[in-house]
Amino acid sequence: MNLLAAALQSECLKVLRSKVLLFTFLGFSLVPLAGGYFMWILKDPEAARQMGLIGAKAQITAGTAEWSSLLTMLAQVAAAGGMVIDAIMAGWLFGREFSDRTMKDLLALPAPRSTFVAAKFIVLAAWSYALSAYMYLLGLAAGHLVVIPGWSAGLAWEGALTVAECTGLALAITTPVAFFACYGRGYLPPIGWMFFTMVLAQIAAATGWGPYFPWSVPALHSGAAGSEAALLPAFSYWLVALTSAGGLAATFAWMQFADQPI
Repeated sequence: MNLLAAALQSECLKVLRSKVLLFTFLGFSLVPLAGGYFMWILKDPEAARQMGLIGAKAQITAGTAEWSSLLTMLAQVAAAGGMVIDAIMAGWLFGREFSDRTMKDLLALPAPRSTFVAAKFIVLAAWSYALSAYMYLLGLAAGHLVVIPGWSAGLAWEGALTVAECTGLALAITTPVAFFACYGRGYLPPIGWMFFTMVLAQIAAATGWGPYFPWSVPALHSGAAGSEAALLPAFSYWLVALTSAGGLAATFAWMQFADQPI
C-alpha cells in the first residue's frame, strides 16, 4: 500500500505541474458557458431570430430554455466529450513516459510494474470525475445566472447522477487507449485509436447498431439520440464492462511482460 501511495503521489505531481490539467479544465469550461448562452438566446425568441444562424443553432443544440434541456446537454458532453478528453488524458498519462524517455527510470524503481499502472488508472479516474463535477457545477451556476425555468432539487440530483453515469461509461471504454499508448510507446497511437473508435461510434449509432458497439453506449445513455434510445438493454453495459476489463488486462499484461526499451 505504501508503494501505491508513493506512485499516486508521483502521478499527481506530474499532473499538477503539467499544462494539460489547465487545458482540460479550460476546455470543459466552454460547455456550460455555451449552454448558458444558448439558454439566454432561447429565452428571447425575437432576439434569436435577429441573430439568424446563431439563434437556429442554439435551438438545435439546446432545445428549449429550461433546466431539463441544460442538464441533458451537460450529460451529453460528459459522455461524448468525456470520451475525447479521457482518451487525451490516458494517452498523456501512459504515453509521456516514452516520449520523455523516463520509462527506464520508472522501471528501475524497486516496485512492481503493476503499481505504476494502477496509480495511473486511479489518477485518470479522479481527473475525469473532477472535470465532470467542475463542468456540472459551472453549468448550474450558468443556469441560475440566466434564470431559466423548471428548477428543482430532484431534477438537479437526477442530472448529477446521469452526468456521473456518463462519466463512468466514458471512462470505462478509455482503458484500451492506455494499452495503445504503451504498445505504441507514445501519444500518436492512442489518439489514432480515439478517432477510429469515435468515427465507428457515430456510424454505429446512426445505423441502429449503437447498443451493440461499446463506444456508442455513453452517448446513447446520455440521451443524445433521444429518450427512447437512452433505454439501453443490459447487454450494452456488459459490453462496456468487458471492453473496460480487456483494456485493463491488456495494459497490465503489456507492462508486466513486454520487453521495455532502455
